[in-house]
Amino acid sequence: MATKEFPLVPETVPTVSTKYRKIVTKIPVPESIDTLTRLRNLEPRSMGGQPPVIWEKGEGFTVSDPYGNTWLDFSSGVLVTAAGHNRPEIVNAIKGMAEGGMYHTYAFPSQVRLKLVEAIAKILPAPLKRVFLLSTGSEATECCIKLARTQGMNIGGAAKNIIVSFDNSFHGRTMGSQLAGGSPGLKSWLGDTDPRFVQVPFPDGFRQKDTSFNVFLKTLANKGVDPKNVCGVISETFQGCNATLMPAEYAQSLRKWCNDNRAVMIFDEVQAGFGRTGKMFGFQNLGVVPDLAACGKGLSGGMPVSAVLGTEELMSIYGPGEMTSTHSANTVCAAAALANLEVILKDKLVENAAKLAPVLAEGCKKIADATNGKVGRFTSVGLVGAIQFTLPGGTQSDPQAAWEMVRLAIQKGVMLFAPVGVGGCAVKICPPLVINEEGLREGLSVLEECARIVGAMKFE
Repeated sequence: MATKEFPLVPETVPTVSTKYRKIVTKIPVPESIDTLTRLRNLEPRSMGGQPPVIWEKGEGFTVSDPYGNTWLDFSSGVLVTAAGHNRPEIVNAIKGMAEGGMYHTYAFPSQVRLKLVEAIAKILPAPLKRVFLLSTGSEATECCIKLARTQGMNIGGAAKNIIVSFDNSFHGRTMGSQLAGGSPGLKSWLGDTDPRFVQVPFPDGFRQKDTSFNVFLKTLANKGVDPKNVCGVISETFQGCNATLMPAEYAQSLRKWCNDNRAVMIFDEVQAGFGRTGKMFGFQNLGVVPDLAACGKGLSGGMPVSAVLGTEELMSIYGPGEMTSTHSANTVCAAAALANLEVILKDKLVENAAKLAPVLAEGCKKIADATNGKVGRFTSVGLVGAIQFTLPGGTQSDPQAAWEMVRLAIQKGVMLFAPVGVGGCAVKICPPLVINEEGLREGLSVLEECARIVGAMKFE
């Protein structure tokens, strides 16, 4: 579903001046309209969905435009800047590699690639062992799907080619990742669904009340899926549309089912990985280890790099030269990711996410309570929260209320990205992992104020 476009009409808003926020112009800034309009005229319409703010610089957990305004960043650039904006160690790593005479190596070996894969491998729980560096989260999930299907067909023949995923899931915007995703709106261009991709309800306790693993089994049976033909099961560790972890008991039952049916268990950790949930990897909250994990965002340090983490068996399916990528482990990107990971470990950012998790949870509840019944569900884990705006008494999405929430937050100096999730109803809260309690509480109080205003609004 497309989100509502933000109008390019400057609006007078109250001046804001605090330690972390500063709003001194109309929003959008009148001087920015020419740039914003030219972008909308030249780029695909899909690029026009975010709040009309020109990002110029960042510092820690704030971002600023060229016109004197500063926002508390509760977006992390869509969960990317775990170590914060303009982190000196990452900046210096990028500069040093770019100035060192080699900023592209294709699949030829490099020292920085070795250092990065060694650093990642060192923190992997067994049996995950090997690391394949790529460019984007979508590319990583595509790779996981390819490996699972190849393994399935190798051990079970051509019929063992079904990928099971979950309703309302999101795995990227390339063809395979969208097929695996659980949003019908992202697959409407297909005309008909692909029978090799099957969705089951995600046990979120909201849209799917029964969170028992029996639902998984019944759904496959009702859809006529023979378990022996399933080559893999892929799930976000927490669903991006609602910040809900898969229940641990469910995950453990799924792990056993995958073992019993020789199916590859895949966790999409693109949002969850590298500390976002208060654990280094989100699946560490569940008491299981997948066969493959797709990572991106929080690994990247802001540069285009992602990774597939896998077992020895799965990562050895393809021989030399059969599974590569032109920009895999680009040296500048690898240097940024390595510095990012070193900062995460050195500054104990995983622990910071865990420490601040109760503050975020409390803030999400206050925000929901302030909306006069317009929030049907709020969830959080670590330093990611989701406020789902719904029509009263049910699960039907209310995208207008969510959109107004984002619009008001931008005007008051808290940066959010456009609503996501089912029907565009979810407002995500995901500050950089470097945020302190003072900054987190300030931003949450602003969102509570916005929620109170939205709660008093009438929508047709």
